Amino acid sequence: MPSTCDSTFSRCTASSEGSCANSVSEPATSFTRSRIDDPAPHTIATAGLLGDTSARDYAYKLQLFNSFAAPELRQAMASLDLKPGMRVLDAGCGTGAALAWLRQAAEPGGLVVGFDLASAHIRAAHACAGAGAAVLQADLMQPPLARGSFDLVWSVNTINHLRSPVEGVRRLATLLRPGGRIALGQSSLVPDMYFAWDARLERVTNEAVRRYYCDRYGLDERALAGIRGLVGLLRRAQLHNVTSHTCMIERVAPLAPADEAYMLEAIFRGSWGERLRPYLDAADFAELARLCDPQHPQFALRRADFHFLQSFTLAVAAIP
Repeated sequence: MPSTCDSTFSRCTASSEGSCANSVSEPATSFTRSRIDDPAPHTIATAGLLGDTSARDYAYKLQLFNSFAAPELRQAMASLDLKPGMRVLDAGCGTGAALAWLRQAAEPGGLVVGFDLASAHIRAAHACAGAGAAVLQADLMQPPLARGSFDLVWSVNTINHLRSPVEGVRRLATLLRPGGRIALGQSSLVPDMYFAWDARLERVTNEAVRRYYCDRYGLDERALAGIRGLVGLLRRAQLHNVTSHTCMIERVAPLAPADEAYMLEAIFRGSWGERLRPYLDAADFAELARLCDPQHPQFALRRADFHFLQSFTLAVAAIP
């Protein structure tokens, strides 16, 4: 680790480097079978609201999202007006795509650090972030970093995984220098639009997904939807100058390869698939399966009227 980082790290969990290929689950081969988000073994204690542990691996899903949403993520990052020489932390860095973008903005003279809970994600981040970023394996609730080390904390689709999100934000805020900012990004605070031609099927599918996740993690809907109060969360953490901006990630047919891969693998197979059968009636599940099957004439992503919308919200706050 570079000597310039030494004062920043008060303690850390060692993690081995590895290639992206070694940390990525194989893509699914059908609507009804997916390895994109394998649950952690039952012998490993659950740490997060959504089942995150050091052993859980959804690196492939994260890589698909980063490739799909890169234009909007980079636009959100640009709105923060990062300067050369800044010290930036990516809390919940996943597979490391944002580390490279943050490093470009902070050079020359800056420092970029990322940490994530999952071992597989850290291996991927080491390989993908480049030599200019430091990557640690750590729990966000126990960050292994010195107080007052960073000008900016960037954290996307992470706070919603915490059982105590306000406390998580407070702990991240302790890592900021005076006047430092925390930027929380969150997808899908409003429902995504997949089937512009069939609002009813879209509605019952979204409801089935919510019921599945509530059952899987033993949650009620209020806990699952608590992240909608992102602005209030920052204020309850006693941060200042809270702002928020939401953009739409919008895609229409014909889709670019990265967009089709994300929707097919991460959503149709990785989030829906066979797991939704108990939560839909037989006719709706059959219709959903047809729309999600690349071999079927009704495959949604090849329809001329396919139109996808997903919100991305960036809420920013500062410490005095």
